[in-house]
Amino acid sequence: MNIGIASSRLRRKTAFVAALAASLLLAVTPASAYVAPASTPDEATLSNHNTYQNRDGETVHAPARSLSGKIPEGATARCRDGTYSFSRHRSGTCSRHGGVAEWL
Repeated sequence: MNIGIASSRLRRKTAFVAALAASLLLAVTPASAYVAPASTPDEATLSNHNTYQNRDGETVHAPARSLSGKIPEGATARCRDGTYSFSRHRSGTCSRHGGVAEWL
């Protein structure tokens, strides 16, 4: 067999295996990497009514304390300072609130 042909086949097989590995890696990425948009929290049960725009341009409730002591509807994380976050992406969740104490 010609060395050039063997080398070409090896490159194609290597590229195929790399593409397959990348697609499998993406397929097994944990669902926790993305937090689905949650329901709107009940404003009457929260300590503040502030909002912010996330990186997708969506309006999201800012971290707030629960007045009832229960986990607020739509909360995605409890921050270390006792507030609850309603973020829709893990990156930046509970920033300026001591970080994430617990994912909900």
